Order: sequence, then structure tokens, then C-alpha cells
Amino acid sequence: MKKLLGIHHVTAMTNSAERNYDFMTKTLGLRLVKKTVNQDDIHTYHTYFADDRGNAGTDVTFFDFPNLPEGVKGTNSISRIGLRVKSDEALEYYLKRFEEKNVKHEGIKELFGSKVLAFEEEDGQAYQIFSDEHNEGIPGGIPWKNGPVPEEFAIYALGPIEITVGYFDEFKAALTTIYEMRIVEEHDDVALLEVGEGGHGGQVILRKDVETPQAQQGYGLVHHVSFRVADDEAIQSWVERYQKLEIGNSGIVDRYYFKALYARIGHILIEISTDGPGFMGDEPYESLGEILSLPPFLEGQRESIESQVRPFDTVWKGE
Repeated sequence: MKKLLGIHHVTAMTNSAERNYDFMTKTLGLRLVKKTVNQDDIHTYHTYFADDRGNAGTDVTFFDFPNLPEGVKGTNSISRIGLRVKSDEALEYYLKRFEEKNVKHEGIKELFGSKVLAFEEEDGQAYQIFSDEHNEGIPGGIPWKNGPVPEEFAIYALGPIEITVGYFDEFKAALTTIYEMRIVEEHDDVALLEVGEGGHGGQVILRKDVETPQAQQGYGLVHHVSFRVADDEAIQSWVERYQKLEIGNSGIVDRYYFKALYARIGHILIEISTDGPGFMGDEPYESLGEILSLPPFLEGQRESIESQVRPFDTVWKGE
């Protein structure tokens, strides 16, 4: 089995691809690197926001399902998306930016020795930005060079992913035994675990919550989290590991931009994804995300797909 390298991506659900696009690009300063469709429901958008070149470990993706009900927050869910900036000063920049743009936030606090800024999108999606000022381990990506946020302050990677469950000890055991995560710090109702070279780019914050009702999937909540492996050989080794452990899984799914493997551990959908091929193969760097990109196996259906998904202008015009 090839070891996990860190966080690959997080996929969430939105009630408006258009509003979400504005928030992710104009407020957070992430780049739309791919506008495509959900390969399992080709009548709906799937958007990918990442660093300047869509590097693995930097992207937050969204499903835009029409008529999807609002999610109900609760236990047994991926409860918060983590993002990274390079310094405490960058965190102060975002605090001021959120004040100016009326983004709901909790102010700058400290969590596991790092400064962090928790905030919410309009639909209730929960995030927190971690300062890498004292962080070591998995490197971040490349800040969006043409974005609205100065490069020295910009979000440039995914940070610790927060998971909340009622079966804390059992899920912690699954993370350490199945995925070989290491426990960095632990208290009665929270643990910090990590994979790969460690640090913010490979961490999971596991919280215990036996009081809150179970979360109900819908917009404003996270759909799944994915962890990185290097290549086809590595992801095949995980198929074999799941089989050996008798863990039900999807088998390898070719998403064109990467290979994927899905398994549900308790209530949490965990994906393992290859670092490549990536998002740079079918569009010029200068215009990433501006047109509807379809993988080769859907290209023959382009006319039909474009007639069914609503027009959605993503040509970057600045903040």
C-alpha cells in the first residue's frame, strides 16, 4: 500500500453556482480552474476552485444540484473546510476583508497552536483559514497571480479538514488503522491527526459530538473529502488494501483530471485521488475555467449538455 500524501480536495454542495463563484473568486481569491459537469449527473455543474494552476491539495469543488434542500448541520459529518494562508498578517488581511464584505466570521482565534479565522458563506457553508506562520510539512500551492487578493496574503492551499462524529473513538481508530494517520494531539473530545509530511496540508481535526442530531445532506454542507496519492500504481494499492480489509468501495473511477476511489467509513465519504493528470491539459493557462470543459467520454454529448445546463459566465473580469 502506498501511503497517503495529504489532502487532495474537498467537495461541497451549493444552492447557487453563480453566487458561489462570486464568493470563491471575488471574496476568497481562489481561481476557478475548471467549470464542468457532475460526471454522475451531467445536467448539473461541478466547479473547481484552487490555486493558480489547480495543484492537488489546493482545490475546493462544488456540486450545484437544482432543487437541493438546505443541509441540516449536525454530528456525523464533515463539519468545516480548512484553507491556508502564509502568515498571521494574511489572516489579518482576510479579517478586514470579511468586515468590508459583510462575511459572517468568528474573529481570529488559536487552534492547535496556529491562528485561525472561522467564517461562513451565505448558504451556511463553514470554513476556517489557518495561518502557516509556524507551520511545517506539506507545502502549499501558488497563489492566484491574477486574483483580487495580493499574492503575499492569498489563500494558497487546503488546510485541516474538520470531521465531527458521535462515535469518536471508533472513527479515530479507523483513521489510524485504515489510513495510517498519526495522532498529533488529543483531548477528551477532539483529536488532531495527520498524514504524509504532516502540517496543515495533511491534517484532520476530529471532534466528538454525541448531543447534536445527525447532519442531513443538502446545500451548505460538505459532500466528501479526498486524500492524495501519487499515481495509478498507488491508487491500485488502495483498492487492494480495501479488499484485504473487506471495506466496500467504488473501484477506481477515471475522472479524467484524476483517478478516484471512494469508500464510506461510518457516515463519512472518503475519496482517494491521484495527483494527476490535473487541470492544465485541456485549456490554456490564461483562460482556465472560462468555458464548459468536458472529459473526452462526454464530449460527444456537448450539444445536449449545453442545452440543458443554464448559461454561466465565468470569464474573469476582476473584483
